[in-house]
Amino acid sequence: MGSPSKASDLKASLRGEVIEPADAGYEEARSLYNGMIDKRPLLIARCADVADVMAAVNFARDNGLLLAIRGGGHNGPGLGSCDNGLVIDLSTLKGVRVDPVTRTARVGPGCTQGDVDHATHAFGLAVPAGIISTTGIAGLTLSGGHGYLSRKYGLTIDNLLEADVVLADGSFVTASKDKNADLLWALRGGGGNFGVVTSFLFQLHPVDSVFAGPIAWDQKHARTIMQRYREFLPQAPEELGAFLGLKTVLSSAPFPNELWGKRMCLLMSCYNGPEPEGRKALAPLLDALPAPWFNWMGTMPYPAVQSMFDGLYPKGMQWYWRGDFVKTLSDAAIDAHLEQAAKTPSELSLMHLYPIDGAVHRMGKGETAWNCRDATWSMVIAGIDPSTQQAGRVTSWTKAYWDAVHPFDMGGAYPNFMMTDEGDARLKATYGDNYARLVALKKKYDPANLFRVNQNIRP
Repeated sequence: MGSPSKASDLKASLRGEVIEPADAGYEEARSLYNGMIDKRPLLIARCADVADVMAAVNFARDNGLLLAIRGGGHNGPGLGSCDNGLVIDLSTLKGVRVDPVTRTARVGPGCTQGDVDHATHAFGLAVPAGIISTTGIAGLTLSGGHGYLSRKYGLTIDNLLEADVVLADGSFVTASKDKNADLLWALRGGGGNFGVVTSFLFQLHPVDSVFAGPIAWDQKHARTIMQRYREFLPQAPEELGAFLGLKTVLSSAPFPNELWGKRMCLLMSCYNGPEPEGRKALAPLLDALPAPWFNWMGTMPYPAVQSMFDGLYPKGMQWYWRGDFVKTLSDAAIDAHLEQAAKTPSELSLMHLYPIDGAVHRMGKGETAWNCRDATWSMVIAGIDPSTQQAGRVTSWTKAYWDAVHPFDMGGAYPNFMMTDEGDARLKATYGDNYARLVALKKKYDPANLFRVNQNIRP
């Protein structure tokens, strides 16, 4: 391991800030989105430019330091940091340049999804991404990226045209269909295993105002709702993104007092188009269901729906989550979900089913590192609570819930919904037939596994 005394060498080679444990800003700089994770890096290099990234990668490698890469800092299992190593912090590399003619955006790795949405919305454009605007675009992209626009426009990686990357040897390359195409293939779902991405080039799509919002029912109707949703989704227009949640009504505004603390079945929808068309698209589902507790759908700018949940999940909460890809939602699986959802340990704890169909299915399983093109949903179970005293409880509930429903699901999961205690078999199941190719590319681009603080593909 490198000596702390060598920190002066790193400082001399960077234009950005290097933060050490004794520095006043260290505690804030090392803090993570998931308050359940506590890591104390030896050094945090807050890079100002690509040259800084190259210097920091070289420093970590040459000094035998464990290396972690942090973009937006939203990673659930805390893989944007490490103990007693070097963190490359990309949070200040936040530029977004939109080209409205080619409908592309050049995006820095420190950007959040909200940063990108803000820049592209001015042009009536968007890149398919997730559902919380505070999510870092880098980590979201490298593991796949699914959200409201995926049924129409695919995953975030399906819209990644090019990436600039600093490799383990400190060199700088561009990955595109014409240059280092194998590296681009690996980046499109293979996580942070292959280098530090310092710039993303995305394809954009027409998205302006949308018809969106939550609809909530008493959870006693959830079995019927899940059955109808299961049948409705394949026939729904691809302009409609709609995920289903088993959750609890929060005991706070804007929710009605009489519903506080009650378990609900939620449908969160976003229709990319005019409200009359959106209502028509949802009608076959809603007309077959009981009256909801509330229906708060309305016309709004796309960034508004993207940021709708931000306030519910601030930095520092206790999180433990597990995911699965789901192909079919049988009645037996629904019953298992409902049994576990009735035991939620906190108001914030949840299960979500995100659609993985439409445009996602039109890409071949071998076209990107993301392999599960035949899934119908990406499921996440998340135990969440603000109190550190509840960490064990939300973790136990999540594991028990996952144990109950996993036999009905596929073998793998969305990497961003996986913790670090799930084992290599889960990662191999996630990448399926693509895993061997990813291992070969890891040997080519990072043979010493410098980039291993991630869902790691070992060379």
